[in-house]
Amino acid sequence: MIRASGIGSWPGVDVRETLTVLRELLGDHDNADGVSGVPYLPELPGRGPGSDLIGRSAGLLVGLPVDLQPMGWRFVDRPGRDAARTGALWSEDLDELAEAFDGYTGPLRLTVAGPWTLTAGIWLHRGERVIVDEGARRDVAESLAEGIRDLLATVQRLVPGADLALQVDEPSLPAVLEGRLPTASGFGMMRAIDPQEALGALRTVLAAAGERHTVIHCCAAHAPLPLLRRTGATGLSVDTTLLSPRGWEGLAVAAEEGIAVYAGCVPTDPAAAWAPREIAEEVATAWHRV
Repeated sequence: MIRASGIGSWPGVDVRETLTVLRELLGDHDNADGVSGVPYLPELPGRGPGSDLIGRSAGLLVGLPVDLQPMGWRFVDRPGRDAARTGALWSEDLDELAEAFDGYTGPLRLTVAGPWTLTAGIWLHRGERVIVDEGARRDVAESLAEGIRDLLATVQRLVPGADLALQVDEPSLPAVLEGRLPTASGFGMMRAIDPQEALGALRTVLAAAGERHTVIHCCAAHAPLPLLRRTGATGLSVDTTLLSPRGWEGLAVAAEEGIAVYAGCVPTDPAAAWAPREIAEEVATAWHRV
């Protein structure tokens, strides 16, 4: 089965218009060529803080409030104005989703930042990334899992005919595993996280989706495919324009294991010129080579 969907941020600030376009493009019908669409709830970072990947996902954390500082998002003792703004954006998105997808039946995907992208992008009181604290890393994974369960239950209530899927974005995972995250001073690098600990946190978060379809997405040049295949996700999404021959072999192994493969192959630069047929042929050629 071939499915088409989208990924990443949308331009603009009108979530109603964006959801209407997504339903028209990807929902309610199959393409004449046998390609079905998978609509999703997008993120519109142009609306400001709390609509970006880190702030938006941090807003789902249960019992771990954040606020926005010059260095980025930081854990605080109690929710403040930034948390309220993020919550208001989530409420707006869910209200518009319920209206745009009223009566909809079919697949619908929700996207959140993964635990390692969050711990790499949120800061502690003492001015270091959350990732330096073992207990905080564990708390983030468990809190995110609880927030995801709440989100899925809410969306299922708003769009009861939807077959919900969860996508976990982990663009920072390779840097976390390889010890390439800079310290607060910028003069050193954070200690690399043990792959087994990374795997455990990812499994905790993905398990929050229950029996639903789950996709783990890593758009980095050297996505850790062997580890991602072991997370329990039923789908694996990567940027195929960055894959080496070894990376394509890793995707082939995933497909043989029954994991759905999502090929990120369409340019996201609005100024880029691209032809759908040529892109499809490039992916097919690489796949047949493997």
